[in-house]
Order: sequence, then C-alpha cells, then structure tokens
Amino acid sequence: MTFTNDKPIYLQMADRLCDEILAGKYQDDDRIPSVREYAVLLEVNANTAVKAFDELSRANIIYNKRGLGYFVTKGAKKQILKERKQQFMKERLPEFFRQMKLLDIKKEEVCNLFNQFYV
Repeated sequence: MTFTNDKPIYLQMADRLCDEILAGKYQDDDRIPSVREYAVLLEVNANTAVKAFDELSRANIIYNKRGLGYFVTKGAKKQILKERKQQFMKERLPEFFRQMKLLDIKKEEVCNLFNQFYV
C-alpha cells in the first residue's frame, strides 16, 4: 500500500480496512487479519497497526475476542457507509460544486459523465 502525507498512516490503514469491509471482503463477524499480519501485509510497524485497530475498535467497526483475534462488528458496513456518505456530502461536494462554478461546468455535463461511469 502506498501511503500519502495528508493523513497519519494508522488512519490510512483503518480506512483501507473499512474499504475492504465495504467491498465485501469481510462480512459481519468475519475474522480479520491479526495486527501483526496486517502490519506485515502493509509493511508498517506493528505499533502503527495497533493504533489502526484501536481506532476501529473505538469506532465499533471491529471487536476483539480475547485469544482469537479481531472480528467485524455486526452492522459495521452500514455504519461505515453512513459515516462516509456524511463526510463526502460535508467535505467533498462543496469543493466539487465550487470548482464546477469556477470552471463553468454545467450540471448536464456532469450528469452525462456520471451516466457513462455509473452503469
């Protein structure tokens, strides 16, 4: 995984795991890779992976079964979708609309492109 400088690595790792849940790689109550496995997979320090898992645990996306590992919380996908939609609507769309206005891009142009890509 290639990390960016705009966000701490542990948050990017947490986002990746959420992406995997959204994509259906992990379902409710599925076991996810261990902290060490995930750290090795993403080539990061195990402490960074611990921070990512702690973040997801606090957000109630994953839970720990002592001695067995981490699992996806029931309803995690729905929760992630809800939070990501709110974040997208609040943070990204306003800038998108601002750029449309600055560049004189018409709604119809965006709708046409949307229809091409979202079929």
